[in-house]
Amino acid sequence: MLRTHTCGELRLNDVNQEIVLCGWVQRVRNKGSVVWVDLRDRYGITQLIFEEAETASELMDQASKLGREFVVKASGMVVERVSKNDKIPTGDIEIKVTGLEILNRSEVPPFTIEDDTDGGDDLRMKYRYLDLRRGPVRNNLTLRHKMMQETRAYLDGQSFTEVETPVLIKSTPEGARDFVVPSRMNEGEFYALPQSPQTFKQLLMVSGFDRYFQIVKCFRDEDLRADRQPEFTQIDCEMSFVEREDVLHTFEGLIRHLFRTIKNVDIGEIDRMSYEDAIRLYGTDKPDTRFEMQFVALNDVAQGKGFNVFDSAELVVGICAKGCAGYSRKQLDALTDYVKRPQIGAKGLVYVKYQPAGEAGNSDASFKSSVDKFYDQNDLKAWADKMNAEPGDLLLVLSGEKDHTRKALNELRLHMGNSLGLRNKDEYKVLWVLDFPLFEWDEETERYHAMHHPFTSPKPEDLDKLESDPGSVKANAYDMVINGVEAGGGSLRIHDRTVQQRMFRQLGFSEEEAQAQFGFLMEAFEYGAPPHGGIAYGFDRLCALFGGSDSIRDFIAFPKNNSGRDVMIDSPAKVSHEQLDELGIRLVDR
Repeated sequence: MLRTHTCGELRLNDVNQEIVLCGWVQRVRNKGSVVWVDLRDRYGITQLIFEEAETASELMDQASKLGREFVVKASGMVVERVSKNDKIPTGDIEIKVTGLEILNRSEVPPFTIEDDTDGGDDLRMKYRYLDLRRGPVRNNLTLRHKMMQETRAYLDGQSFTEVETPVLIKSTPEGARDFVVPSRMNEGEFYALPQSPQTFKQLLMVSGFDRYFQIVKCFRDEDLRADRQPEFTQIDCEMSFVEREDVLHTFEGLIRHLFRTIKNVDIGEIDRMSYEDAIRLYGTDKPDTRFEMQFVALNDVAQGKGFNVFDSAELVVGICAKGCAGYSRKQLDALTDYVKRPQIGAKGLVYVKYQPAGEAGNSDASFKSSVDKFYDQNDLKAWADKMNAEPGDLLLVLSGEKDHTRKALNELRLHMGNSLGLRNKDEYKVLWVLDFPLFEWDEETERYHAMHHPFTSPKPEDLDKLESDPGSVKANAYDMVINGVEAGGGSLRIHDRTVQQRMFRQLGFSEEEAQAQFGFLMEAFEYGAPPHGGIAYGFDRLCALFGGSDSIRDFIAFPKNNSGRDVMIDSPAKVSHEQLDELGIRLVDR
């Protein structure tokens, strides 16, 4: 090794040792007679000192010419610092340098490689290999590494076997768009990159590997945002001879293990909620339950009073913001503007201030609303009672078509949660959402689609309704939600060929199409497929949650940008005509 120690390990008990360090120059401070150099590697920073009175002139000259990000090897003695730095672990010591070798020079980096950098996202993505030298990014990848190791340790302890499944597979019509890969040896035919290893892990259950897992790359050609990338990582798991409770128990154990070993946090009770209640109370199937503010439907007390906006609405629904009756007109106008943004799409917002006694000259508690013309104090008291409001609270109400209104109120609820500091990133609330619909109706195609995927099992008590009333069939499915983020999801699977054929028919597959797409799986079911179920966690999302970030890109070594491009290597890129000819692909001008 070129070095005897790293830049993060030396302490006071190492004083008077002769050592050798290697690393990158973080900063140089030249005071003429003294030069200090902060030397950095991935383990930390150690200060080097060159003093004119005790250092050879050519070594002083060499030190004064060091630039940021030069790669150097420094030898010397560990000494106690006179002016200590309590902000770094090595802040009690420094190295009195007796030898210096420049291993490589560096251009001036395009941004400051420090925890607080002056580089914007685009610039840092272009020079990601430099960004990875920064402490916060390095710490994120270290967290990711630890989570991988602890995931493997837990699952291995639960008798799971890690099995790699193929990356070049067959394109299937369900779910997001596939990335397709042309086959040179089979001209005109294409592989697809897997959106998940779903069918392969089911085949592993048929094969007798009764507990499988894989930390696996998956690919989806879909629109991107902060929590999506075209390629992402899943913790993919499957179990045989299980019921729903077995799966939930096993993977509650995994999440508890990760929080305990990585964050030293006990997450406490994991609540459960039906999909129906999640939509009714929060307007989303991934509610953030760190704070209250549940939805309350007001149709029965708000309609029939001559206010046409409410009278014509399918749903009138509100939330109670505790202690917010003092909001100013400016604040309330800002909330109205927020819900009217195109991405939220509400037409307006009704508010009711539940004013405590003594305010506005009233001896008793009273109400002030944006709809006083239509509702008297008794009417508004009925709203407040239904919403369990108290003096000092603020009621915020939306109305309109049911699904759209709930989605808009969910956005307002989260916005209020942020404004009031109720979404603490150091607090964790884990929730199972259960009993999803098996199907969802698509108005555009006028047919049912699988809410999860075509292999999800209906709940046994709903099996008879598969043809007669498919919209009411519940899936034996479950999602794990952490702080309002879907961290993972899964289901018990169909393991009977007849039921799987019925499922395909409801999804609009002809027998020929089902055979062409999934004949291999249907055939496998003829050879003793056990009851099985599983789950997949979004590993990048889990890392972001544990790291307190909203973006998964911070926890991926070389991520794509919001356009799906790797700006560092300039990918995707065009390929030569020769390559296209080999693949039998002809580009057509459109």
